[in-house]
Amino acid sequence: MTEQRPPLPPFTEATAILKVRAAEDGWNSCDPQRVSLAYTPDSRWRNRADFVVGREEIVAFLSRKWARELDYRLIKELWATAGNRIAVRFAYEYRDDSGNWFRAYGNENWEFDENGLMAKRHASINDLPIREADRKFFWDRSAPRPAGHPGLSELGL
Repeated sequence: MTEQRPPLPPFTEATAILKVRAAEDGWNSCDPQRVSLAYTPDSRWRNRADFVVGREEIVAFLSRKWARELDYRLIKELWATAGNRIAVRFAYEYRDDSGNWFRAYGNENWEFDENGLMAKRHASINDLPIREADRKFFWDRSAPRPAGHPGLSELGL
């Protein structure tokens, strides 16, 4: 049985937006196993200076990430789409174990297989220290970002 993750390519703007929101919701779960299932078994990533191959490495990478990045909240926004590719921009906020807050800004390029699983992910990310008072992402961590919460463009990011 072939795994499928609709929507499937080729993407329209509407289906790409659905795919981006599904990725955002998955990553906001901070559940490495759940997130890994959106990727092909041999998915290839470049995440900053890390090169990750396959679901097992994805789970290990995300486990380390979310052990360091506490109170993680992410917003993704569609930038462009063509065929089986999607480009997004994103920002996320987190704190470290010393209580220092950060906002990470980045861009990702995604390539999907015919079943809607992500086969390639290239991410470029920069971290900016922020004051807790400068945080913009507020929603209950046990649920996805509410529909009424502003996106990146609405927040001026």
